[in-house]
Amino acid sequence: MTIADGSGISRYDFVMIFDVQDGNPNGDPDAGNLPRADPETGHGLVTDVCLKRKIRNYVLTSKGNSNGYDIFVKEKAVLNNLIEKAYADLHVDLNSKDDSDGKKREKGKAQGTEVNRGKRQMCETYFDVRTFGAVMSTGPNAGQVRGPVQLTFARSVDPIVALEHSITRMAVATEEEAAKQGGDNRTMGRKATVPYGLYVGHGFVSAFLAGQTGFSHTDLALLWEAIAGMLEQDRSAARGLMTMRRLLVFQHDSHLGNASAASLFEKVIVKKKDGVEAPRTFRDYDVTIGVMPAGVTLREWTGAGLEELK
Repeated sequence: MTIADGSGISRYDFVMIFDVQDGNPNGDPDAGNLPRADPETGHGLVTDVCLKRKIRNYVLTSKGNSNGYDIFVKEKAVLNNLIEKAYADLHVDLNSKDDSDGKKREKGKAQGTEVNRGKRQMCETYFDVRTFGAVMSTGPNAGQVRGPVQLTFARSVDPIVALEHSITRMAVATEEEAAKQGGDNRTMGRKATVPYGLYVGHGFVSAFLAGQTGFSHTDLALLWEAIAGMLEQDRSAARGLMTMRRLLVFQHDSHLGNASAASLFEKVIVKKKDGVEAPRTFRDYDVTIGVMPAGVTLREWTGAGLEELK
């Protein structure tokens, strides 16, 4: 794969509206894996790292390590080994005495113009590097890449209620446990869920950074597809029913943008319908969208792609 010219991409800002029913959208390991929440307001949180993980997993599933669409940060990966492989593909010997600029080398580490070549190779090889960026200055050293696509934490529209449930497994792991229970063989545990929560997250696509990493129109189309479909491919007993309800994309006419992201996000208003006290479904909410400013086009994912909203 050769890096495509990303300079033709517009600036985008986007809104992700998704919900969870009887599940834990993002457990906090520092709080016994309870659903993440803002301690002052009680609103639920889903981290940007969690959302990026789901996007990576979708791309890995749909593209299957195909050329140019491998994933750098994936389960059980050894990142320095992948950086070393990039230099091997470039036929750069990191164990040679001198680097390609003729300077004395620190053994096993790229330097000088080699770093730029390694960075470019990583962008060409890995979708998540040219999309989200990466710190690759460890070990063999391929520098740092600032990605054009960035996400915020997602926050629930209303405060969530975190429930804890006692659960029983009708088996034990060892003979010692069985002996202690006299053959009853039960294991008790706990599971945390949110009865219902509607979350809103935001994201940004920089036209200028897209040009630097080679993030192309093909990559952009895959990003929208991944965001829209990532929850469908992320089922687990812990997460209950999670659904991407709406993906709204603001496209700017200029690379610098025609309106601030904050002003566009404020045009998307999500609130409970009158008379609803304890929401338990997306139908308990209304989503209203204001008029777009000049130079900004609003599109929504429909399943077949993005379509303009009038």
